Amino acid sequence: MTEHRSRLRGLVVTGFSAGILALLAACSSTPEDQNSQAALDKLYADAKADIEAGSYDRAIKTLERIEGRAAGTLMGQQAALDMAWAQYRSGERTAAVTTLDRFIKLNPTSAAMDYALYLKGLSNFNEDLGLFGRLADQDISERDQQASRDALLSFQQLVEQYPESKYSGDARLRIDYITNTLAAYEVHVARYYYNRGAYVAAANRAQQAIQEFQRAPAVEEALYLMMLSYEKMGLKPLRDDAERVLRKNFPDSAHLAGNASKKRAWWRLW
Repeated sequence: MTEHRSRLRGLVVTGFSAGILALLAACSSTPEDQNSQAALDKLYADAKADIEAGSYDRAIKTLERIEGRAAGTLMGQQAALDMAWAQYRSGERTAAVTTLDRFIKLNPTSAAMDYALYLKGLSNFNEDLGLFGRLADQDISERDQQASRDALLSFQQLVEQYPESKYSGDARLRIDYITNTLAAYEVHVARYYYNRGAYVAAANRAQQAIQEFQRAPAVEEALYLMMLSYEKMGLKPLRDDAERVLRKNFPDSAHLAGNASKKRAWWRLW
């Protein structure tokens, strides 16, 4: 009987010790570090998979978490750029520009700066110029062109600072297109004012197009509108100056011959 009780006490002590050890082991273990490289790699892989699947909203939320947890690291930078791309692809172009502005401010020496500038230009480019055709028949004389100008600045900065970038070739094409489009827009507004008898406004807007976009095809009509506007205002010296410049730069101008096409959508460049 005494031996049985002693054995029982031994089992109880042994069981109690095992329980204590298990409890201590459980207390000493910690949850997985959400900021560990392994955890971040897993999140990034999930975000990339969502982007490839077109699940941009979910990818953006994941990338926001990564950017916050990996701030100041290369992964944080990559997460910001991928987030901007996902925002752009999902149509959230204003959010994409905001993300890129933050990236550019925080990472001025990043090796991916050329891509950031390109994507920023692309976001503004699509947001504004894509609407030109649908607005052709509307009164847009006071339409804000800031997004187009912002796109132009981004592409110009890219080409000037990173001329050898793989994005610079496409940026140059977009610079030409935006320049021609903005010039055509200014001439459209000048024509709008001229047709309504606002000759001072017409001359000023045409002059603005000439000063800002000297190589754009629309300069030809801008000079012609200046000539007509000054004639209407009785300013013969200015009228003659505009005609002289028009003849010198566009000697075969259909406007001078009176053969200019009557109507063409202002936003069509070809």
